[in-house]
Amino acid sequence: MTKQELFENIQRKKSFLCVGLDTDVNKIPEHLFDDSEDAIFEFNKAIIDATADLCVAYKPNLAFYESLGLEGWEILERTVDYIRATYPDQFIIADAKRGDIGNTSAMYARTFFGNMEFDSVTVAPYMGEDSVKPFLTYEGKWVTLLALTSNKGAFDFQFMKDAETGERLFEKVLKTSLNWGTDENMMYVVGATKAEMLTDIRAIVPDHFLLVPGVGAQGGSLAEVAKYGLNSTCGLLVNSSRQIIYASSEADYAQAARIEAEKVQVEMEQILFHAELI
Repeated sequence: MTKQELFENIQRKKSFLCVGLDTDVNKIPEHLFDDSEDAIFEFNKAIIDATADLCVAYKPNLAFYESLGLEGWEILERTVDYIRATYPDQFIIADAKRGDIGNTSAMYARTFFGNMEFDSVTVAPYMGEDSVKPFLTYEGKWVTLLALTSNKGAFDFQFMKDAETGERLFEKVLKTSLNWGTDENMMYVVGATKAEMLTDIRAIVPDHFLLVPGVGAQGGSLAEVAKYGLNSTCGLLVNSSRQIIYASSEADYAQAARIEAEKVQVEMEQILFHAELI
């Protein structure tokens, strides 16, 4: 998917919502296990069907599938195939946080782009250019590079300052990575709980898309993210996982997920309207 196609989807749906499919076997409604031998996939399918017209992206977190072994990988593949076949306009991100020496990264890239139909994969930048470049060799695919994360541990390293220049580590990551890809094949993870940092980030990457987790259950503010992060092509994919997919643990879980997603979409529509992007 191209950057222009992504922006057109945002304009058409009046939404820049990404729904995180962090499907925890211990949190999905218990009745599903009584009604189906395929409870996890059925949960994903119901959530997707309930929210697909309200969002522009889905982000399966691979840890929740890998933890189930072969069965989990099969569920992940079927989930991706279902989205691709049923809702082909969706941007699908593998939240895998890969990144290793070049030949290993090449195998990771083959996994997600060659064997599975993801549009993007999250990649850790700290092993440098050769650990990221293999993901950028696939035409029409994207790297979503970790820049400034929403967890508390982000302060352990990401804000460390260069003794001479005062440049923070996340700023160094952004500036250096500009030599690796473009705003047509690279976007950045920026946590919503660090929304005040978006001004500094936009000074370095004004035209790139940002994947923003941390809105909703983690306490990030959509209004703050939009205030500091919006650009002329929207430039934001705001992820919400738990607040949407676990809105109910009862039989109405899909309907409840839709209600929560619609609340976010309505707010996003107002943001896009006031920014004159729709």
